[in-house]
Amino acid sequence: MNGLLRGYWCECWTQHLNKDQQPALHASFDAHSAAQADRWIAIALRTITPVLDNAGSEQAWEWLYEGRIETRRALLRAEPSSVTVDQVGTRITWTVRPVTFLPLAHREGTELPACAYDFKPHGTVSDPS
Repeated sequence: MNGLLRGYWCECWTQHLNKDQQPALHASFDAHSAAQADRWIAIALRTITPVLDNAGSEQAWEWLYEGRIETRRALLRAEPSSVTVDQVGTRITWTVRPVTFLPLAHREGTELPACAYDFKPHGTVSDPS
């Protein structure tokens, strides 16, 4: 393996429908399996359903009971998926898309470029009191 890991990038967005507003990102999550990705959405939906109005609650439970399996199948086919719930003028959307996670470069044991040594730490400032 070359250090690349397949996974899913999950996001939760909200948008006020009564205002001219762009969607706002509220949460993101890196899932390493389709099950972990759809579980992230399921936990969020189950958490908020008690405070949703009737229509929003119906949307949430419909996905939990019937839509979740379609989401999982789409993710296993490496297709993006989303779930949307509307609540009193606010749209909440969870998105999941397949991604390849790139490993981060480690500095330990690696020769740094010459310019890295051009930057010197500042001296400490003594406390005047």
